Amino acid sequence: MEKVFERLMYASRWIMAPIYLGLSLILFALGVKFFQEIFHLLPNIFKIGEVDLVLLTLSLIDITLVGGLIVMVMFSGYENFVSQLDVGEDNDKLSWLGKMDAGSLKNKVAASIVAISSIHLLKVFMNAENISNDKIMWYLLIHITFVLSAFAMGYLDKITRAGK
Repeated sequence: MEKVFERLMYASRWIMAPIYLGLSLILFALGVKFFQEIFHLLPNIFKIGEVDLVLLTLSLIDITLVGGLIVMVMFSGYENFVSQLDVGEDNDKLSWLGKMDAGSLKNKVAASIVAISSIHLLKVFMNAENISNDKIMWYLLIHITFVLSAFAMGYLDKITRAGK
């Protein structure tokens, strides 16, 4: 009975596979939104102000960072929790594939969240005249919380790795 239970529990990791595949649909949606923004920009390129162009650029960078985060979580999560990816050893294989454990993935996700938050905060500062001071304070406080959390997670990971 115990062996059957353990095998069933171990096989249940495959429930995560469609979830990781579902992330690729979100990645596709981000790609559509990215190019939608560019296609809206192109006809108005000579009408748009510099600040608006920078804000749009920051939004596109945000989308790109989130896309990279999705790729990282999708591939590393699949490899760490479901099965190894068998993509061959040709030049197209990502160099970090198979080298990122759950701890380093957690730190990379935290760093990506800080980067995304930084871009968002920069957008807020560039549009500060249209945003109330108390909202700016909250954006800044949330960003600082992300930074401190990422730092604490990285520090704790360093301590636990040094103890091994």
